[in-house]
Amino acid sequence: MGALLDFLRKYNHWFIFLLLEAISAALLFQYNSYQGSVWFSTANVVAGKVYEWHSEIESFFALTKVNEELTQRNTYLEHQVAQLSKQLTKVTEDSTYMQRNQLQMLASYKLLPAKVVTNETNKRDNLITINKGEADGVRKDMGVVSGTGVVGIVYMTSAHYAIVIPILSTRSNISCTIEKRGYFGYLGWDCKSPQIAYVNDIPRHAHFRRGDHIVTSGYSSIFPEGIMVGKVGTVYNSPDGLSYKVQVHLSTDFCRLRDVCVIADDSMKERMEVMRAAQDSIKVTR
Repeated sequence: MGALLDFLRKYNHWFIFLLLEAISAALLFQYNSYQGSVWFSTANVVAGKVYEWHSEIESFFALTKVNEELTQRNTYLEHQVAQLSKQLTKVTEDSTYMQRNQLQMLASYKLLPAKVVTNETNKRDNLITINKGEADGVRKDMGVVSGTGVVGIVYMTSAHYAIVIPILSTRSNISCTIEKRGYFGYLGWDCKSPQIAYVNDIPRHAHFRRGDHIVTSGYSSIFPEGIMVGKVGTVYNSPDGLSYKVQVHLSTDFCRLRDVCVIADDSMKERMEVMRAAQDSIKVTR
């Protein structure tokens, strides 16, 4: 104890100097807008890089499980495409029809691969940060998916990063449908399990069963039709008793999310502009 006190007495001027420097820096950045903006921008860049390095290290150790999931998903999709191709060839008697139709359907879409830098799952309104931004072609309102299904929608962008509102947020509201049944509703989250969400407003006369796939409906200008969301779990009555509230077991594991793709649709910007113009016109007429 005596040695510690001797050390503090000997170097007390250095401690005072460092304390005064810290106070001066705090006052400089807090009460000067230019210096504050420079500090804020620099801190964001440094924090982004640190999070990115941390994410890359975690991604390295999670590659085995991710590759297993991607392999299973690709196998399922290849099998499904092969079966559909056989059926369509029988109906049309044209073996090239399926290939032409797929190329036409995907012509306007571009997938931009990105890494998850930060990921929240335990808040009311969770956010995800990815390492691609405007310089890479990412724009606000673009859809984000993983190898297993829907992730969320781009909310905000900078030059090299973007913020995504995932399914696990009360602000998320994605149009979904029960595959092969035709009934659709809107996907919401109740702030509880990161593995469970709910589709609301399914009509009472709808016929479906536990285990049916929930996919995107294609009614919005963000996600194309048929992207996996999850599977039907328990079915509840809505509070007013006029529709069903369907529990959905999400296909995307947000707790281990590392790799995503941003869906860049060339025609999305035009559709969003038309929709917003219509909404503004309705507000004016009111």
